[in-house]
Amino acid sequence: MEISAAGRLEVRITAADVGKRVSVRCVRAVGDSAGKFTDTVGVLTSWDDDVLVITRRDGERVRIDASLLVAGKVVPAAPARRKGPSATYEELAHVCARAWRPVESERLGDWELRAAAGFTRRANSVLPLGDPGLPLDEALTAVRRWYAERGLPAYVQTATGAAGTEELLCGELAERGWVREVTAELWIASLAPVADRCEPGEVTLSRTADQAWLARYRRKGLSEVALRVLGSGPSVWFASVPGEGGVPAAIGRLVVDGRWAGFAAVEVDPGRRRRGLATTVMGALARQALDEGASAAWLQVETDNTAARALYAGMGFAVHHAYHHYREPGTSGAGR
Repeated sequence: MEISAAGRLEVRITAADVGKRVSVRCVRAVGDSAGKFTDTVGVLTSWDDDVLVITRRDGERVRIDASLLVAGKVVPAAPARRKGPSATYEELAHVCARAWRPVESERLGDWELRAAAGFTRRANSVLPLGDPGLPLDEALTAVRRWYAERGLPAYVQTATGAAGTEELLCGELAERGWVREVTAELWIASLAPVADRCEPGEVTLSRTADQAWLARYRRKGLSEVALRVLGSGPSVWFASVPGEGGVPAAIGRLVVDGRWAGFAAVEVDPGRRRRGLATTVMGALARQALDEGASAAWLQVETDNTAARALYAGMGFAVHHAYHHYREPGTSGAGR
C-alpha cells in the first residue's frame, strides 16, 4: 500500500485510473476498528457513483464503496515471471486458437466469431482480440445474430490476469447481464523438463484419432465436425497407451506450433489412475515436440480439476492467465 512521508496510508487512485491494475485496502464496514482491513488486487474496471469495481485475476468482480478506502495505488500490469518461458497474452491467445480451430469463422473488426456445431465453447465463441470496429452494444447485437443464425448460444471468451487481458470487457459483459460460466486457466512451462520428468513407456503416436483413441476420449457421440476440430492445428499428434479390450489405458493430444507445444485430452482409464500413465503420455508427446523444434509448453485446465492441477504443477507448469466464457443472457450452455 502507498504510505506517505508521515507514515500514513494514502489513496492514490481516482476514477481516471479505470483500466489500470491497482492494489487497494479498505475497512470491512464503516465504523470497524483498526486492523479490520481487506486487500484487493486487480484491474479497476469501473468507478461510478462512488463505487469501485475491481476485476481480480480469477475473473471475480469486487465492488467497493469509495468511502471505505484507506489506501490504494496503481501497480504494474502483471507480476514478473520468475521461471518458465516468456510469453504475452496475445501470443498465447493466437497459439491456442490455432490449436483448436472451428469449422466456420468470421471477422468482426479484431474479433473472431467461431462456430463448430456446438462442439466445445472454445470452438463456438468470440475471441475478442482488440476492437470489434463497432460500439460494444452494436457488436454484441451482431454477435447474437451471427450465432442465432447457426442455432447456437452466443459466447464471448475473455481472459484475465496478465498484461493485455480483457478485464474491462469482462466488466462490460457482466453489467449487461452476460453470465460467466466455466473458468479455466492457461498454464505454461519449459518443454524439456516436461520430457525429462516423464518415464518412457509404451506409447503409440498417430497423426489421426482412430476409433480406439476416440473410445477413451470422454466426449461421446462425436460428429464429423468434432473430428475436424480435434484434427485441426499446425502439427497434430494423438498418443495412446495400450489397454484392455482395444481401448487405450491412456490418451493425449499434442499440437506443435513453432516454439509452442500444446497438450490436451490427457485422459486415463479410471481403474488405472495414479500409475504414471498421464506422465508417460505427456513425456512421449513432449519428446515429439522437442524433435520438431518446440521449446515451450502450454495446456488448459479448469480451476476445479484439482488432480490435474497437481500433476501439471509437478511437471513445472505454472498459471499464465485465466480465461472465461460469458454466455448471452437467457440461453443454455454448452461443453467446454
